[in-house]
Order: sequence, then structure tokens, then C-alpha cells
Amino acid sequence: MVRFDPAARAASTPATSAASSSSPAAATQRAAAVPEPSGQPLKSYDGKFLGANGQMYSPASNSLQDIPAIKPQNGESKGLTVFVNGVGAKPEGATREMQLLANTSGNSVVGIYNATEGKLKDILQATGDKFDLGKNPAVDTLADLIHDQLRSGQPLHIAGYSQGGAIVNRAIIDAKNRMMLEDGMSQPEAERLLGNLTVETFAGAGSDFPAGPAYTHYMNHADVVPRVFGVGGPFADAGPGADVRTFNTWNPFTAHKFDKYMEHWRPPNTNNGLGGGGGGGGGAW
Repeated sequence: MVRFDPAARAASTPATSAASSSSPAAATQRAAAVPEPSGQPLKSYDGKFLGANGQMYSPASNSLQDIPAIKPQNGESKGLTVFVNGVGAKPEGATREMQLLANTSGNSVVGIYNATEGKLKDILQATGDKFDLGKNPAVDTLADLIHDQLRSGQPLHIAGYSQGGAIVNRAIIDAKNRMMLEDGMSQPEAERLLGNLTVETFAGAGSDFPAGPAYTHYMNHADVVPRVFGVGGPFADAGPGADVRTFNTWNPFTAHKFDKYMEHWRPPNTNNGLGGGGGGGGGAW
């Protein structure tokens, strides 16, 4: 289970001001997060938190709010996004995507590393994620984080790219099932709690999003991944209240690149489909 401190500030809010940090509670020094040893096989980092400078941190012994996040290079951070990378990404590639997301959105970013074992194994694992088959440590870490953060009364903002979209999809379902089976919640109660979750997917392979969160999905019409396996595929359910933002780069060879999606980023949808909030705008452009 992901370690979570209920006394910590909500991860999706800006940093505490200097004035408020002088309070007795804030004056208590938190223990620094302890990174994993570098130079290990990539598989050993699967499901670990990925922070600034490409360092990995175990979710079993480090809290989300203690992980040194990648910050925007062009201004003060507005909040925090937890990001899951896609197929084939080495830590340096995932870190580059996190920095681009931070610069584009204005949020600091902490990653949950989806380790690569080569394109073929990654694609097979992504297929398993779509059908809830097999074990994926990144799914487990994110599902624990969603459950523990929301149960402690804290909102959470998550994002997934490519296979990361399928991981996000699977983790939300796992967290919801845990709320009902382990915590004794009814389905409407679990969905109301999930209403504190903001979700963004970019070229995502997820296609069956449960009610509760506020969803924003980005789909390039020239990109086969979201059009066939994601929210553009047959029988897909983007989630109640979802904002599906589409565009077309026309070039199928570069259509899946994360950079192309960041060119179209706008503030996320706030409508969680539960009767509150407002849409963030959507449709094709």
C-alpha cells in the first residue's frame, strides 16, 4: 500500500506560503524521501515514484508529498499532477515528458514509472491492462494512491500517456472496487468519492472509464492508439461528463508523439458527471 500522510496538504494545491509555514504544525520537519539505488535493471523500478533528476522512490516507504517533483521552468507551480508514462519509455524519456507536461500545464509533476521491457513485452502488458489481466506494478501503485489519497479527504490529479492511459483506467477501477469491497461503500458512495479525482489522458489506450472522476481525454484523429484502443474505439466509454478533445495532425508517423498532444493542452475539465462542476470546453478543433 502506498504510504500516505493524512495531515499533509492536498497534493493538487499550490505550495504553502511562507507565512503559513511558520505555524507549529508546519514547523515540524518531514523526513527526506530516500531514493532507490541507481543503475539497477529497469524492471526493478517498475511502479516506483519518479521524481526530479530522474531519481526513483519506493511508494512503500515514501509519501507522495515528499517526492521531489519536476517543477515548471517558466513560473510558479499551480499544483501537482501524478503522471504515468507509456510503452518503451526509459526513465530519461519519462522525465522529459514530465518536464514538458509541467512546463505546459503549470503543475509540478511526479511520475509513477511504467518500466519498459522492450516494445513487444510492453504491448503485451498494455493488452493485459485493457482487460485487467496480469500484474502491473504501476497499476498497483496508482490504485493504492487513488484509494488512500481520496479516503484521507485529499483530491488527486493524475494523467496517463499511451499505455499510461490504460494503466490509469485500470487503477481507477481497482480503487473503486476496493472502496466497495474493503471499505463497505455502495457504488454511489464510491463514485462520489472518486469525484475528487481529476484525470487527463493523452493518446490513451484506456476505453472503459467508471463514473466519478472529472475526465479530459485527448485524441489525435491520425493516431491509431486512442482511435482503436482508447476512447475513440468501438464500445468505448470515456466516462460520464468526460471532455474528449480531438484534433488532427494528418501525419500518422508522428501522430502519437507526446509533444503533439502537449501542443493542444488546455486546463482540464472540471465536470465529474455527478451533477456538479462545469465543463472545461471540448470538441474538435
